[in-house]
Amino acid sequence: MKYSEDSVELKKTMVHVVVEIITYKPNAVVRKTIIKRPTGHIMVSSFDLGEELVEKIEPFDNYIQIIEGKANMMIDDKEFVLCLGEGIIIPAHAKLKFHANEQFKMVSTMIKSGYEGF
Repeated sequence: MKYSEDSVELKKTMVHVVVEIITYKPNAVVRKTIIKRPTGHIMVSSFDLGEELVEKIEPFDNYIQIIEGKANMMIDDKEFVLCLGEGIIIPAHAKLKFHANEQFKMVSTMIKSGYEGF
């Protein structure tokens, strides 16, 4: 798997078409930062057919919304299939894994505040 990340934020006070912020790259997962702060971030990602995001655990809640295609994912060993326009909250400390049975794009919004005690 190739992995590509562009951490330069989008310009402020400009209208963006979210699905057009990122393109697909063959055999790759691509991520683009929309906005990143110490209290959280918003990113858009594209997954080419057959690509996977290996299992990871984040210490914060993360909201995922599919903006193109369909995503197959596992949250704490439970399988989910999210279609265009659908979203799901990944709880903090949950195991998360993605597999692209087809190309898809998603927006990820991670909130880091409220976990000061963890």
